[in-house]
Amino acid sequence: MAGWTSDSDDSDKFEWDNDGEAEPSSAPAMRNFDSPGPSTLGSNEWINGEVPPTSLIERYVVMGFPKEMVMKSIKEIGHSDADALLELLLTYKALDDDDAVGNNHSTSGCILPVVEDDDDPDFENCDGDDDAGGRESSSDDSGYEDFMREMSERDEKINSLVHMGFSEDEANRAITRCGVDADICVLVDSVSASRVAEDCHSRNLSDHQVTDRCFNSFGGRKKARLMEESRKKRKRYGGGGQGNRPSLDGSDEESMPLPNPMVGFNLPGYSGSSVTRMLSKLDTGPPFFYYENVARAPKGEWAKISRNLFDIQPEFVDSLHLCAAARKRGYIHNLPIENRSPLLPLPPKTIFEAFPHYKKWWPSWDTRTHLNCLQTCVASAKLTDRIQRALVSSSNPPPKSVQKDVMDECKKWNLIWVGKNKVAPLEPHEMELLLGFPRDHTRGVGKTQRYKSLGNSFQVDTVAYHLSVLRRMFPNGVRVLSLFTGIGGGEVALHKLGIHMRVVVSVEIGEASKKIFRSWWDQTQTGTLIEIDDVKSLTNDRVASFISQFGGFDLVIGGSPCNNLAGSNRHHRDGLEGKHSALFYDYVRILNFVKSTMAGRRM
Repeated sequence: MAGWTSDSDDSDKFEWDNDGEAEPSSAPAMRNFDSPGPSTLGSNEWINGEVPPTSLIERYVVMGFPKEMVMKSIKEIGHSDADALLELLLTYKALDDDDAVGNNHSTSGCILPVVEDDDDPDFENCDGDDDAGGRESSSDDSGYEDFMREMSERDEKINSLVHMGFSEDEANRAITRCGVDADICVLVDSVSASRVAEDCHSRNLSDHQVTDRCFNSFGGRKKARLMEESRKKRKRYGGGGQGNRPSLDGSDEESMPLPNPMVGFNLPGYSGSSVTRMLSKLDTGPPFFYYENVARAPKGEWAKISRNLFDIQPEFVDSLHLCAAARKRGYIHNLPIENRSPLLPLPPKTIFEAFPHYKKWWPSWDTRTHLNCLQTCVASAKLTDRIQRALVSSSNPPPKSVQKDVMDECKKWNLIWVGKNKVAPLEPHEMELLLGFPRDHTRGVGKTQRYKSLGNSFQVDTVAYHLSVLRRMFPNGVRVLSLFTGIGGGEVALHKLGIHMRVVVSVEIGEASKKIFRSWWDQTQTGTLIEIDDVKSLTNDRVASFISQFGGFDLVIGGSPCNNLAGSNRHHRDGLEGKHSALFYDYVRILNFVKSTMAGRRM
């Protein structure tokens, strides 16, 4: 059985024992830029083999940092980001120069609970295939308990830091940087180093002024030391080859590691401390904006997205914590994050809660409790027939090797048990349920188009949780500019929240998606809908005319194409410079024009 191949609807072939992760033989081997080692360090141990100029090292030595410390820091994170390098040096200084350098303590203040690609090699794609290998903790009953335990630990650390006089925002950033398991002394030093670095650079101080201020800040405080020197080594932000992978355009881009678990700033029903964040007055709404894309984009792309969207921190969420299927996405928005509320009734959070009638056929050796991320295509009848024939010809229970092969395919394609030894793909209405859409939302177009449109959609419950803060702010309804509308996940979320949409200017190029959205709108809404085919045709003049006609927009929402960001696109994963994903810059262009035009009208 291990030698058989399965046939997908798009005629792709793959070996049953490859866990769904092997690339086609014609694809070039991808270099693992995320793992430290020879692939990223030159023979002299400098990242990418690039020896830093002597003048740069001397510059920091003159500032008062030991040469060994400077060289070690540059070897860890490179020298392209002066702010990050200074912060790392300051943290080492705070923790005791010689000890931190000589003993290789993992105490740089830059440790992150990163989802490592080499440990969890599934890939996210625009089609929802971020869990293709089925190796996610979603199939582990202990996943939610681990998450709650980690959140409790986080709360304790936050409370301790707040009692010391730090803000909740500083505490949260330090824990995100250093990890929940970091010692309090490490978190304190991380916050202190961040304060000094930010203050120095905000004042545009000279090198000597920076040195004086840094040493004055740390000189009078007792140097912190690790309480557990035997603690296992943690992954460092920027350590080895992780933080200095060259970006696709040839320049160095900082990495933005994903949190684990991927729970965003808070979750429905969670009673612990929530994340607090401060936005500048220029970044706050209205107009509010909400942007979404795949979480596992190429390294450096989320940092680039954030910079183009006012340097606002992304909120990474896996819908696994909100429904019965995983969907890893990143969101950047300027919405308030306090007083959120989930849609009621709460959606089913396990497979059997969503589909109890399948439990009678479910074999004991299939231990899944959640489904993986929903794709735009499903397994073929040939594959499901092969699985059935293999199980019929096997013992009961089947041998471990057969179980493994079957489970690999079940996880990859989200197959469910619909009869004895019989698996099948989810039906479109079942995908609608998992994604939070009303039943038959996509009905009226071909089945293939239904799968494609659903695979590319928002997860409605997640988006509604974030948008729920708008209910009190806009009791009379909202004016929405919807870019890359798709099948209307954002609009469905607003509707389910009870928020009236007075007007929606919808920009969507896909004919099937437009048909689905327009049909839903006509059946449920009373506001004004204006449809535009292409984001490129939405010029600044047209935006200005809409602002004049409707008095502005309250919300700009959308998720630009992720074709060149998704892990499944092995041949054209060109990031934001790719043909399709470059449309992100039209989102930025339009949003900036809306903000500036509305700001001018208020003056």
